[in-house]
Amino acid sequence: MSVAGRRHGWPARLPLAATAAGCAAALGLIGFLIARGVPGSMVDLNVYRSGALTVLHGGDLYTMRTSIGLQFTYPPLAAIAALPLLLIPFGAAKAVWVAMIYLPLGVAVWFGFRPLLARAAAYAPAVFALVLGGSAMLLPLRQEIYLGQIDIFLVGLCLLDCSVQRPRWPRGLLIGLATAIKLVPGVFIVYLLITGRRRAAGVAALSFAAWTAAGFLVAPHDSARYWTSTVFDSNRLGGNAVAGNQSLRGIVLRAFEPAGAPALAWLILAALVAVAGFAAARGCWRRGEDLSGVVITGLLAAALSPVAWIHHFCWVVLAIGVILGAGRSWRRVTAALLTFALFASMLPIWAQSGLNTGRLPVLPARLAEDSFGLAALVLIGILYQLARTAGRPASTSGGTGSTSGPAAEPAEQPADQPSGSGALAAE
Repeated sequence: MSVAGRRHGWPARLPLAATAAGCAAALGLIGFLIARGVPGSMVDLNVYRSGALTVLHGGDLYTMRTSIGLQFTYPPLAAIAALPLLLIPFGAAKAVWVAMIYLPLGVAVWFGFRPLLARAAAYAPAVFALVLGGSAMLLPLRQEIYLGQIDIFLVGLCLLDCSVQRPRWPRGLLIGLATAIKLVPGVFIVYLLITGRRRAAGVAALSFAAWTAAGFLVAPHDSARYWTSTVFDSNRLGGNAVAGNQSLRGIVLRAFEPAGAPALAWLILAALVAVAGFAAARGCWRRGEDLSGVVITGLLAAALSPVAWIHHFCWVVLAIGVILGAGRSWRRVTAALLTFALFASMLPIWAQSGLNTGRLPVLPARLAEDSFGLAALVLIGILYQLARTAGRPASTSGGTGSTSGPAAEPAEQPADQPSGSGALAAE
């Protein structure tokens, strides 16, 4: 082996790998200590665990309340999937959950920061550890750890289903599972459809139906109640107009306070954003920037949901990575750093406090309260613009304007195997 080969081979990388592993372990420990030591921590994990306990004993899932009065608001499958949490004490479950959160976060970092990791070469393990640590400092991820939530797991499922080039499972299977656990990932079925992956969209729909049917088999009464009434009751989620709700509906509700917002205002705004957003996602895919399309769809999932708490915006990790790229452009680096700074702050919460105490003028306070939701819309535009300038343009033939790019290629094969630099496929 040459000197260069020895320098960049595994013997040289072992210290870096050990450093990366040590940093990841330290982050997990810090996250656990924070989550364990702060009053009110892991309250949502307790909701999942209490829901599982209710299902196990045949109780009524949607009248159940935790010791602090929280209700179960998710499809029955979420409670059924939480049954393994009952095998260990709650304190141990907290530690396991924090460690598990870093697994899908690592998947998001691997896909989102792939160009930067490739540029780092032999130093990639250390860079990966630093990015993983930085990502965990974003407020959506801090809330994931503090509350014991599942959103980053859903990000991982949808990301793998869309971006792995040759999955070992039927494409769409994981999206269906994610949607059956928490309805918001259902927007990815739309993304599969508009990018020509009809077979995968069908698999996702069938997967959702199958997992939902499994919920009916295990908890028929709870399933019937959820799908006929509970699913339509957003008030079970708490105050929808608080700054923690960064969806378009939350923004509209706050804009009309103290009066009630007309439902039509939100519906019109959501329809406009959906049309523009899905068009941007499809445009990214057509230019070979499939990851950008996936991230846009993830941001749309939060924006279009009736209620999107701050921890629903875990997709910002991937948005930062895509914007940063290989880190060679100062404009992209600046945009990525500004995005990180905003989402690492508690600006919406601070603004709400300042408005309630009269320390901030109404208009600036409202804009700051809505900052994460508005930033998500801006990020959609940035990702689309980057795809236009950096992606592979759709080719034309015959002067008719018809494309011969991904959308015009036959059947399911090319759509299920997106090409171009944006696919960032995992072999």
